[in-house]
Amino acid sequence: MRADKSLKPFEIRLYRHYRIVHGVRIALAFVLTFVLVRLLNVPEGTWPLITLVVVMGPISFWGNVVPRAFERIGGTILGSALGLVALKLELISLPIMLLWCAVAMFLCGWLALGKKPYQALLIGITLAVVVGAPPGDMTTALWRSGDVIFGSLLAMLFTGIWPQRAFLHWRIQMASYVTAFNRLYQAGFSPNLVERPRLEKHMQKVLNDVVKMRGLITPASKETHIQKAIFEAIQTVSRNLVCMLELQINAYWASRPGHFVMLNAHTLRETQQMTQQTLLTIAHALYEG
Repeated sequence: MRADKSLKPFEIRLYRHYRIVHGVRIALAFVLTFVLVRLLNVPEGTWPLITLVVVMGPISFWGNVVPRAFERIGGTILGSALGLVALKLELISLPIMLLWCAVAMFLCGWLALGKKPYQALLIGITLAVVVGAPPGDMTTALWRSGDVIFGSLLAMLFTGIWPQRAFLHWRIQMASYVTAFNRLYQAGFSPNLVERPRLEKHMQKVLNDVVKMRGLITPASKETHIQKAIFEAIQTVSRNLVCMLELQINAYWASRPGHFVMLNAHTLRETQQMTQQTLLTIAHALYEG
């Protein structure tokens, strides 16, 4: 996707109500998948629905859904293979089958603490689903495996029809942060106030909003191919700006004589006005690209 794409007012409105959009998307996807399963008379038809909710439910950003779906497919294939072997071993010896499952679950638990914990957990989940079939019933086991893959592909399809981009969401939140920061800057250094404004709660809210944006960094980086370190650097600077503003406001209102000196410092006032204009320009650029 283009990183400098201009945001339309309709897009901004949608992304500001992304929870409603996400809920509507999952509801429609679930209903359509249910109808499709019934029309095609898919055996073990509950598993596509379960997979759809698992893949789409936690987050709908395109940068997260695609890796999650592929991880689920990969975990499903490996878990299915382990489960099919377990079903065959059950016909030979139940203790050997249990030992095989124990080794597979040990591998699952060990991999779950690595770089792809979601895929590792899916290996164990799919293994449990497959070995839950009647002994030696390969048909049911294969259908369950295929249904999980089918559900993952449907989740990718429904998410791709009108995907929510984490990068666009990040831009909108960053623009809101810059706008709120500019308001705090204007209020903290306003020459029209005779006493220090109470901005502690507002600053804490802005700081909390910055922290929440961290969850968008990974999917935004995947969508735009912009290095994750760049987003992390912007995140760090944004957080430090709030702390720096608090220190500046403390110094500005520290003493009455010092406050009057800074009020009459024309160069300082011009610098503050330039800073405010720069913040407005940054917010505008985040919206317009």
